[in-house]
Amino acid sequence: MTTAPTAQTEPTAPAALREAAARLDGDDSLAPLRERFLLPPDVIYLDGNSLGPLPAAVPPALADAVTRQWGTDLIASWNGNGWWEAPLRVGDAIGALIGAAPGQTVAGDSTSVQLFTALSAAAALRPDRSLLVTDPGHFPTDRYLADAVARHRGLTVRRVPPARLPRFLAAEGDRVAVVSYSPVDFRTGELYDMEGLTRAAHRAGALALWDLCHAAGALPLRLDALGVDLAVGCGYKFLSGGPGAPAYLYVARRHHASLETPLTGWNGHADPFGLGRDYLPAPGISRARIGTPPVLSLIALEAALSAFDGVDLARVRAKSLSLTAFFLRCAGELLKPWGFGSVTPAEPDRRGSHVALRHPHARGLAHALAERRVIVDMRAPDLLRFGVNALYTTHHDLLTAALHLRDIVREGAYAPEPPAAGPVT
Repeated sequence: MTTAPTAQTEPTAPAALREAAARLDGDDSLAPLRERFLLPPDVIYLDGNSLGPLPAAVPPALADAVTRQWGTDLIASWNGNGWWEAPLRVGDAIGALIGAAPGQTVAGDSTSVQLFTALSAAAALRPDRSLLVTDPGHFPTDRYLADAVARHRGLTVRRVPPARLPRFLAAEGDRVAVVSYSPVDFRTGELYDMEGLTRAAHRAGALALWDLCHAAGALPLRLDALGVDLAVGCGYKFLSGGPGAPAYLYVARRHHASLETPLTGWNGHADPFGLGRDYLPAPGISRARIGTPPVLSLIALEAALSAFDGVDLARVRAKSLSLTAFFLRCAGELLKPWGFGSVTPAEPDRRGSHVALRHPHARGLAHALAERRVIVDMRAPDLLRFGVNALYTTHHDLLTAALHLRDIVREGAYAPEPPAAGPVT
């Protein structure tokens, strides 16, 4: 996270890059979708892979939820305005974006809670197996919670990079309960072979659990078709549901009858208002509900998802690849002479929806870019991440970002170690 931007003039660009950006943006059939977001004027926002911008549909939806539903209808809104069904309704809307048929996805609680639920439930489905396998480069939450679930259930965590998983499973697969990975490396943007890794887990008799935080909404996902067992994801990155937006949990229908969740909250009871003494799980994915849902946040997320109405995710993916390929070209021509190196694969089928550049002064450069109204983020110790979202990012945005970055380094117009603006980077 960086300081508030101030206005800057646009830098000059090589003619070939300027013409390429204009041509690619001129041919972009998704360009009108940018109007579905309330982006600040003159800001180039390349941090939507951390927090998506505000969709235009959200403010009126929240205003209605607060002033009419809560303010006027009060507690009757649990029935009259569909508050009670919101976790399942929003879950199905997300399910449509991740290749899940209705009735398999529930929204609510945080990613950490959903991940704890998924890991624990997966382990319970394979009670005779002692290993939980995860990526050593996984996002910290995934690594921390794998350790926590292992302690809770008496399992052993094995950290295996995705490329080495098939060989590991060939040797020790009969001991593996669940394999937990992400389709996209949160640091480098590398896209892993979700289908192949899921198949490898199943050959070993293990379950496949995927963290979709950096994939859902950015590329087509086919959870049902690939036979994925469980998946989790957040609502605030490419889905643009707002800061701290509810996360979601997917569980394949074939596991519902035997699904045991570790947090048996009253919302997951078969008769929650019967107030029975003992817990009896609800049928289907409803048993994965836990506590009272965060209604206002769910309403904001539901409105945000309308930005995908009528959108073909295959076209989103095609534009995303065009954007990241163009930025890699810009980085090679404009930034490589100034000490930047890409850690994002050049091959399209190995690339997610952000590009990461390595530079020893990444933090200072992110602050300097923000002062020129270009918002990116950095990941310690030395990565600058440039996130693209095909619903609103343009090739011109990426060219301008690269030009500003080139000029900042060329002019030495940054502090290598800027003072922290706050605890969030």
